[in-house]
Amino acid sequence: MTDVPPERLEFTRPFSLPLRRRFRGVTSREGWLLEGPAGWGEFSPFWDYDTYRCLPWLRAAYEAAFVGWPSPVRTLVPVNAIVPAVGPEDAAELVRQSGCSTAKVKVGEAGQSLADDVARVAAVRDALGREGRVRIDVNGGWEVDDAVRRIKALDIAARGLEYVEQPCASVEELALLRRKIDVPVAADESVRITDDPLRVVRAEAADIVVLKVAPLGGVSSCLLLAEQLGLPVVVSSALESSVGLAAGVALAAALPELPYACGLATGRLLAADVVSSTLVPVDGMLDLRPVVPDADALAAVVPSDELQRRMADRLGDALGAA
Repeated sequence: MTDVPPERLEFTRPFSLPLRRRFRGVTSREGWLLEGPAGWGEFSPFWDYDTYRCLPWLRAAYEAAFVGWPSPVRTLVPVNAIVPAVGPEDAAELVRQSGCSTAKVKVGEAGQSLADDVARVAAVRDALGREGRVRIDVNGGWEVDDAVRRIKALDIAARGLEYVEQPCASVEELALLRRKIDVPVAADESVRITDDPLRVVRAEAADIVVLKVAPLGGVSSCLLLAEQLGLPVVVSSALESSVGLAAGVALAAALPELPYACGLATGRLLAADVVSSTLVPVDGMLDLRPVVPDADALAAVVPSDELQRRMADRLGDALGAA
């Protein structure tokens, strides 16, 4: 993986960050920070990831700390507002506070109805105004026929969806659905959680791909994958701290073309961070800049002893497999 033996990679700064509200079933984010000559890296895979799926996060952290990122072609990155599966009033307020002209709306949440999703999307459209862009994220929760029905209703509520992200779980379903709807399809999990990310292209299953730096092994790996895929890219976060988010900004800044706003405004979801000033957009933009952890901020987010032991075991397993 590296020119440095894994046992020499000293992840000495653990963190546990609470979220302001539950997002995709997550209420906090845990991880480790790594400092090197190029800067800071973050290892924060989700708890349901096995050791094999943690390895790209390790590579991404090493790249950030010891290698550095490719040269940028832009210094400002447009981002979308993040709207969890909340009520319409809260959804509209989140959009108004964001300063963004694009919003990604979570739909298909367990226990919620299509009417709930329609109300949320309609409220977001009203908050954005006619010129704003609305996209929805399903996280693979729908079957094809159900997806057709729901997407048509949500497209009407949005007065035109920009795209629908991962409406179905499998590549085969995405390819079939794509032939049945007029809304562009973006692939996330079908690229990120697979041994064959190019399959979505061969199957003509997507119009857009969503790339997340840490789960895909780093900025340089993502740039290579984007070239191989040959589709428009949306860079998104994996609910990292500002240190991890900086890697997403670096990827978005280095892509030759960036036709869509990126999903990198998740710093607003954090109730605490490893820096004194969380990486959040201004007027819908994130700027490319170094992010350095703050000692006081880190001291406030130290995990409990029990949690830190679990985190250390997991990190040790990943380093041992590297």
